[in-house]
Amino acid sequence: MEPPMEPRRIGRSLLNVVVASPLFVTAPLWRRWHQRWGATDQEVRAPMPGDDILAKASFNATRAITIQAPPGAVWPWIVQIGYDRAGWYSYDLFDHGARPSARRILPQFQDPKVGDWVAMYSKVNEATAFRVRAFVPEEWLLWTKPDSTWAWKLLPLDGGRATRLVTRLKASYEWRSPSSALLSLVLLEFGDFPMMRRMLRGLKQRAEQAAGAHSAGTGKDAADAQQ
Repeated sequence: MEPPMEPRRIGRSLLNVVVASPLFVTAPLWRRWHQRWGATDQEVRAPMPGDDILAKASFNATRAITIQAPPGAVWPWIVQIGYDRAGWYSYDLFDHGARPSARRILPQFQDPKVGDWVAMYSKVNEATAFRVRAFVPEEWLLWTKPDSTWAWKLLPLDGGRATRLVTRLKASYEWRSPSSALLSLVLLEFGDFPMMRRMLRGLKQRAEQAAGAHSAGTGKDAADAQQ
């Protein structure tokens, strides 16, 4: 886990939130658009792990992004996501206790197991954290809560040199507990899209930078070997 942000970084993070505030406020107006941000018609229609668990969902969003790095270089950034782990690569003041999200692979989180917690807050329970439900390394990963499923799929592109990352979040508003349902509604209808968009872009940036650095290092090693 990274140390708390320095004052200058807190100020920059606050500015990012202010700039993004129109997205938070107006997200419900663009619901049909943002619930499929970046995704093709085929990706929206395609099945994802966990679809059968929550057949009728109040919230169903499929997003996607292309990453110029192979699936094997994207996977490590996904499996370490979580509060008190690598963070969420999003607005750290909101979702990571003012600690910057990791910009490096954290070895201690690279061996996921079914049942592992993926916490969203410091308090960890079935309302505030997902659990790892199932996965195939470098192909797909499924997190679940009693009222939600969150699936990730990595599809190789360009002969395996790039990745199409597709994610689907489904949730049911349980009105038997009005306070819990209202909290979920506010978080998902207003907060989910701007934070998810920033998360996917943050993940893309990290994976591409790491893959680029690795390629540069490999190329240098090959050149050195030829000398």
